[in-house]
Amino acid sequence: MTGEPNHRLASLMAEAAMSNKGLAKRVQAVARRHSASVGTTHVAVQRWLNGGGIQPRTAIFLAEALSEKLRRRITPADLGFPAVPSPAPSAGAAYASSVPEALGVLDGLTKVDPEDAGDDLLPEGEVDTAVLSWLISRPDGLTSEQSTGRRVGMRDVTAVRTAAEMFMYLDFRFGGGHGHRALRHYFREEVLPLLKADYSRRVGTALFGAAAEISQLLGWTAYDTGNHSLADRYLTGTLRLTQVIDDRMMGARVLANMSHQANYLSQGRRAVRLARASVEGGRQRSTPRAMALFAAHEARALATTGDLAGAGRAMNEAERYFAQADTGEDPDWLAYMDEAELAGEFCHCFRDLKRGRDAVRFAERAVALTDPKYARTLGFCRLVLAQSHLLNGELETALSVALLAIEAGDALQSSRFQRYVTDFRRDVSVHAGNPAVRDFNERVRRALAEINDDE
Repeated sequence: MTGEPNHRLASLMAEAAMSNKGLAKRVQAVARRHSASVGTTHVAVQRWLNGGGIQPRTAIFLAEALSEKLRRRITPADLGFPAVPSPAPSAGAAYASSVPEALGVLDGLTKVDPEDAGDDLLPEGEVDTAVLSWLISRPDGLTSEQSTGRRVGMRDVTAVRTAAEMFMYLDFRFGGGHGHRALRHYFREEVLPLLKADYSRRVGTALFGAAAEISQLLGWTAYDTGNHSLADRYLTGTLRLTQVIDDRMMGARVLANMSHQANYLSQGRRAVRLARASVEGGRQRSTPRAMALFAAHEARALATTGDLAGAGRAMNEAERYFAQADTGEDPDWLAYMDEAELAGEFCHCFRDLKRGRDAVRFAERAVALTDPKYARTLGFCRLVLAQSHLLNGELETALSVALLAIEAGDALQSSRFQRYVTDFRRDVSVHAGNPAVRDFNERVRRALAEINDDE
């Protein structure tokens, strides 16, 4: 106890607009992510503010929590704890330096409740370092030194891939909220132990590929339910997992997903960088269908920033790749990337570029071609179609299409779908005095009430 108030900690907490309880909660979440447990409460935070001491490990977790909130690197010394050694560069936490560390990070993430994960993405510098590390990496290769007495076979790999397909179907059909917790348990209890068992090179390569599918789906479902901080860490951890067996196509897919999330959060520049890393990292090692997907995500990011020429170039590139789609041997996880998906990506681009006629054309095509089993995608495309009609001044058509999307989307546990609905209602609010809009809002209110009653 120094007897002197800790003004440095107080100042940084004020800058981060964090209460004692809020900071304590974040420190606990950081600790769980590192497979550790701390007893930090608001009382402990007040004790530090009053000048009390702190355990070195807790100080490191505290620094990491504030680094994430303030989006710059904070050390224990910055917090008024100069005697505590600074943690290793924070990029290491985002992109593990070894396979055991990578598996430990992922295991720690499965122990974090989505509600406790916080709201902030990894700092931009950490993401950039992780992406660069992946781009220039060499594969770790497989080892079988850690004998657990269990020998993994292709039957185990098939089971993991089947589980991935099942959870992906649930995600498409009902939204990420439907299966995320069960998937988290499955990954922790069934998949991670397999990665630490014994296997041949052939089995190990297939096993790490299947594990990456599950891991990236954990990130994607967390994103879909609005847990962006947790999603960011799962996706970055999955990126590291793909390095083990040099799976560049899956790694590029992860980067495309990270770009998709950044774009959704209106972080256009970050989305563009991630999408371009996806395209360049996947080039030469991915099928034409996969490259079409990666280029389409670049187009989406560029459209968000208002870059008409850049988005047009990327869309043309995506079309050229897609024209060759049937010439490659695609992995099963890429089956959803069909003509409807490409049209859906393009209608988002033209909507964001305010090109209403083009947006309607591609959105109508996407709606017509989308398999109903992709319920969430169909809902998105219908709402983009509604927004596109609105761009063209076709209010009543827009309302009709939007209502169909909302009434058909009542089973979706997807915060993204709810955001699309909210955005459309905001767009039509300028016509609030119109009787058709009043009727629409009342029908939406009833539809949402019915959804709540069914839950």
